[in-house]
Amino acid sequence: MLPPPSPERVADAAAGPAPAYPARVPLAQAAAVQAGASLVILGLTAMVPAALASSDAMTLALLQGIVAARLARGLDMDAWWLPIHALFVPGLVWTLGFGLPPAYALGAFCLLASFYWGVSQTRVPLFLSSRAAAQAVAELLPRERDFAFLDLGSGLGGMLAYLARARPAGRYYGIEAAPVPFLLSRLRAALRAQSCRISWGDFRDLDLGRYDVVYAYLSPAAMGDLWQQASREMRSGSLLISNGFAIPGVPCAPTLAPRAPRDARLLLWHM
Repeated sequence: MLPPPSPERVADAAAGPAPAYPARVPLAQAAAVQAGASLVILGLTAMVPAALASSDAMTLALLQGIVAARLARGLDMDAWWLPIHALFVPGLVWTLGFGLPPAYALGAFCLLASFYWGVSQTRVPLFLSSRAAAQAVAELLPRERDFAFLDLGSGLGGMLAYLARARPAGRYYGIEAAPVPFLLSRLRAALRAQSCRISWGDFRDLDLGRYDVVYAYLSPAAMGDLWQQASREMRSGSLLISNGFAIPGVPCAPTLAPRAPRDARLLLWHM
């Protein structure tokens, strides 16, 4: 059983209720929004051909972007989808104006996908924990006693690398769903000869009961699912740490450094 944080390092701060988030938005719905916007533009072209006949490609693309963003808003898609819908087709038209081979567009897509793989399903972008957050987490861990620590969405492995140096008695594990951050973090651990085991996959497929401390820097949209899994699987006496994001409707223990920047404000749940 891990001891609670010492009172001098902890200030009372209750976690207020968080707003509800819509269900996962698959890429199929995003594609349907763009298709619907295209149909609207085609309909307008058919109804008022004289008004749109003289419009250039960029004007039509901007109009489609406006319609697509409006449709996405009407479907209650997350706010970060709106600029994507608004700029997707105009961006395509703009890049086509350079006359670049299609391979460049494919390469750019593959590069972005390698860093943000699965975001549409997990709703967790690539967040990197700051050094201040790593230092705060280290203060919560035993200095001598053995323990197992898991970083959900370990990114480039910075949190694990710091903790492996600061608290060498621990065993450190990470899981990352994006290919390039996973490979870079594995390479980083190998070059520094650190005992960090990093896997590629979805944390929802793990058994959280194998770990004494679970650290998450996810997003508000994923916290409800995380709590359901943690409450089923984590052992009594283990510790769940969230960087900056509350669990909807679940009060946390005293919050470490509540006035720190979001990327160093830790919310704690003793299981």
